[in-house]
Amino acid sequence: MFEKAKQNRIFQDVVDQIQEAILDGRIQPGEKLPSERELKETFHISRGTLREALRVLEQKGLIEIRLGVHGGAIVTQVSTEPMLESLSLMVRRKEIPFENLQEFRSSVEADIASLAAQRRTPEDLEILAKILEEARHHLTEAYDWDAFIAADGRFHQELARIARNRLFSLVQKAVHENIHEYYEAYLSRKPEILDENHQDLIDLFNAVKDGNGVRAAALMSSHVVKFDRHMTR
Repeated sequence: MFEKAKQNRIFQDVVDQIQEAILDGRIQPGEKLPSERELKETFHISRGTLREALRVLEQKGLIEIRLGVHGGAIVTQVSTEPMLESLSLMVRRKEIPFENLQEFRSSVEADIASLAAQRRTPEDLEILAKILEEARHHLTEAYDWDAFIAADGRFHQELARIARNRLFSLVQKAVHENIHEYYEAYLSRKPEILDENHQDLIDLFNAVKDGNGVRAAALMSSHVVKFDRHMTR
């Protein structure tokens, strides 16, 4: 499975070879890598070089180092958590320029709305309707700015789920669970902003319900632009 490591870049070559063996399926999740002795002999490397390479693979989330009689380097199931956590922290710390976030949302979320309109089911529409009703409650019956913003975020995340694209869903989750940090920094807490936002959500819901992907995309793009304009003011 492996070959002697290239002497001009031993450490990185070991990492690359094991990583490729995992990614192309030669070693499956749950399987154990060859023993430390076997790996040292195969790669022709020192114990220290091997252990450093294994630590890097563990940091990447590709293996788990277990101790004990039945321990060793076990291949793990690939997880999205490290990537999502990094993206979430970047958004929460406002390390992504606001202009970049605007561009991302106005284009990607428009595509998400279009796909949601094409792929929604009656059950999906029921969930969106419940979120809309919750948002209306926080706007008209028991005014709560933060609760309304939270419902708005769930509406956007739900559209991504309805679009049936896992990558969109993962990124939307990271963005909308942490975007409130930008709102706190840039957005004025005026009730009329929420009124406008709520109407946008209603219009989006109707476009998705009607299966009109073109209109849903246009409405989402307009919604993001309007909301971000309030923030830049």
